[in-house]
Amino acid sequence: MVKDIDIREIQKDVGDYVSRKYGVKFKIAGLNDVPEPDKGGDESAMKNMNINEKKAVVQFDMKPAELKAYLDEYLVRQDEAKQVLATKICTHFNRIKRFERNRKTSQTETVGEIKNNIIMIGPTGVGKTFLVKLIADKIGVPFVKGDATKFSETGYVGGDVEDLVRELVREAGGDIELAQYGIVYLDEVDKIASSRNLIGPDVSRTGVQRALLKLLEETEVELKVPHDPIAQVEAFQEYQRTGKRKREKINTKHILFVVSGAFGGLDAIIQKRLNQQGIGFGADVISKERQEANLRYLKAEDLIQYGFESEFIGRLPVTTVFEYLDIEDLYKILRNPKSPVVIRKKRDFKAYDIDLLFTDDALRKIAENAFHERTGARGLVSAIERVLMKYEHVLPSTDIRQLLVTTAIVDDPEGELDKILNDPDNAERKAAFDAFWNEEAEHLKQGFRKKLPEWKETYGINLPESRIGLLVRQVMERQTNMELVLEEIRSVYLATETFAREFSNRNDLDLSFADEAVDCLAEKIWQKGEDPEHYLVHFMTNYDHGLNLVREKTGRRQFVIPPEGVENPELFLNNLIKKTYGRG
Repeated sequence: MVKDIDIREIQKDVGDYVSRKYGVKFKIAGLNDVPEPDKGGDESAMKNMNINEKKAVVQFDMKPAELKAYLDEYLVRQDEAKQVLATKICTHFNRIKRFERNRKTSQTETVGEIKNNIIMIGPTGVGKTFLVKLIADKIGVPFVKGDATKFSETGYVGGDVEDLVRELVREAGGDIELAQYGIVYLDEVDKIASSRNLIGPDVSRTGVQRALLKLLEETEVELKVPHDPIAQVEAFQEYQRTGKRKREKINTKHILFVVSGAFGGLDAIIQKRLNQQGIGFGADVISKERQEANLRYLKAEDLIQYGFESEFIGRLPVTTVFEYLDIEDLYKILRNPKSPVVIRKKRDFKAYDIDLLFTDDALRKIAENAFHERTGARGLVSAIERVLMKYEHVLPSTDIRQLLVTTAIVDDPEGELDKILNDPDNAERKAAFDAFWNEEAEHLKQGFRKKLPEWKETYGINLPESRIGLLVRQVMERQTNMELVLEEIRSVYLATETFAREFSNRNDLDLSFADEAVDCLAEKIWQKGEDPEHYLVHFMTNYDHGLNLVREKTGRRQFVIPPEGVENPELFLNNLIKKTYGRG
């Protein structure tokens, strides 16, 4: 039980802390200005608030197949892992939704239900962290990643482990309720397995496992801890402001925990058990394929023998194994339009207004180089950096604004850079770049067309071929993703609808915008970085007077604004009025 805040004790503790650290005397002013606690106020109101009136924090409505399809767009291979995570995480959040619904109708939940906490096993660089972060972003819940080795160094101090949960609140912007639906990802969890080579318990590591037990199931974590003087000062400031001693806690009942690690040697434990059961594969076979095959037979007893407490494993009921990536997998990662590796490097060059493209052969060569580093997808980043580091250093100081990475550049970066610098306006090189630019644009268009029915329904706007071309150009020029550009043009479309409706009501007219005008407006906004509503109000201020003149002269009440009406509103209006009055 945490004792009540003692004002003088806070003053003394903080003063001593600062004096020890900085060698100066320190005192907090105004500690005696303590207001009388408010007997009623917000806290009483909260107690009386009907829980049925609270709106669900996480609006979740996804099926496992939908989430799996989303993950397929970003991550190559790992089909089983994606299926397991998509299924169990969807189930987890749909159970939360059901729980909230039952709570509103005063139905009770079964006691002792186990969360779908997950163990992910696989080598480095196969997409474990990326996958969980993708899911958290898609669902819209806070995500925190921790490293288990950090806790193994400090033993089994529970406060250290609980910092993972406190970090969720920070990621949620202080929204405790949202944080209670977050995802905590703990990497290198195999490092807190007790050593099988020691006689007696490995206290440091098993202590961390035990500290995690309550978090994995359900407990309440204090957000302000006694050993944190800053937190104590914040607590006192809150007390001075409100007269209340607020004990903020976060409950871990619905926080999903995902742990991962390489688990080196686990396959040998499994193989030994399989051999003893008479279904082994032979002790002399140690290939990666065989290691993966062994891991498919994983049981809880293998993890316990590996060095985990049975209670710890019992709170992580879902297990999935990630596969090693071969050269073809690495190539597919680079070729994927949503590849963060390639997009990152293109954005690096775009920061200097340099357009960067890769030929397919160059990407395959980079994949081959990365494969030999044995670090999975992480090797792709360093393989690309080795090729382009000098280009990134030199080209921004030149007038060169296009670079096509070929196998020749991958094989001999410095030699090819000298050739480019000696002949920067080479016509053949420029033609090759333009050809690959058009090829990549067509590739994006094909992918867009495949998703056309889905995106029409999702975004609720027309998507003719001309608009597809506009969107693809934006994706390539800005090196962003198609969903973001679609969302932006949808916001432009909604802004024009709102403007047209308000204009029509204000002037007793029927105003609308042609699709081409909406596209033109979107391009204007992208070029100038302006808000669509601001652009419409600022650049179309003369439309009220101009269209009313036309109506008074002709009786016309319906107007469809074409692209030129957005491109140059003043010229368009002048021409329209001249034509109306017979001067054009």
